[in-house]
Amino acid sequence: MRNATLDQLIRKEPDVRLYFSNLCEILKRRIKYQRILSIQPKPTMDQIGPRSLLEFGIVPTNLLGTWLMWRKWIFDVDNRSGQETGYLFEPVLASCMGGTMVGSRNSPVKRINESGLQTADGRQIDCLDVDTKIAYEFKLRVTVAASGQGRFAEDLSFPFECKAAGLTPVLIVLDSTPSARLDELQKAFEANGGAVYVDDAWGFIEEKAGKCMSAFIENYLRPVLLQMAAFDDKLPDTLTLEWGRDDITFKTDKETFKIKRKDDGGLQALGGYQTKRNAE
Repeated sequence: MRNATLDQLIRKEPDVRLYFSNLCEILKRRIKYQRILSIQPKPTMDQIGPRSLLEFGIVPTNLLGTWLMWRKWIFDVDNRSGQETGYLFEPVLASCMGGTMVGSRNSPVKRINESGLQTADGRQIDCLDVDTKIAYEFKLRVTVAASGQGRFAEDLSFPFECKAAGLTPVLIVLDSTPSARLDELQKAFEANGGAVYVDDAWGFIEEKAGKCMSAFIENYLRPVLLQMAAFDDKLPDTLTLEWGRDDITFKTDKETFKIKRKDDGGLQALGGYQTKRNAE
């Protein structure tokens, strides 16, 4: 049954529909991720035992077994966190700006090979505004660490491939921390007729979003990222991890968080991340 109050708000301000839809998406993803934490299996030594060869005799044996299990479990849930964030953050931000996220399969931006020819392989677009023919690329932050990965070469080729597809490339970086890689990427976008927003990124996003959706950004997106960014300049608190029969407990000196554990059998039903049973 439709809510009469919501219908009335939508008639008065059509963007309320998008506001409410994005809010529901955030809540849905949070609930799903809590379920993932509750059923992500404890690693087995079939999976991780061979890794002990690197540390055996250096780390005490009991501590090594515990260390292997914890770091593998945390690695697995962090992978799921990355997946779920990808499904949430960029599509929500794109919709706030009046565009859509486009997957590589249906993308108008095609990869260009070393011979300078377009291939059939598409490039994902974080936000495509069809009306203005602008392809937006979102970056939380551009650091020197990216230079050690092949992905940075992909970042540099994106604006060129956008231009070849008849689109204007625009880079939006939400953390303005300076870096040589950010300067290099900015030059690549500008050289291909694009624009870059760093210090004024949030202002540009909210201008594009309009009054209603900029309120959504100010309430549910920007404050979270800004609060988390503050931890860049801090050392982590001492953290205690406890794996109990029915829960997992994370503790610092002042705070405690418990994850209630359930039967692992529901993981596949969630489309969950399955670790390979080998020494990855």
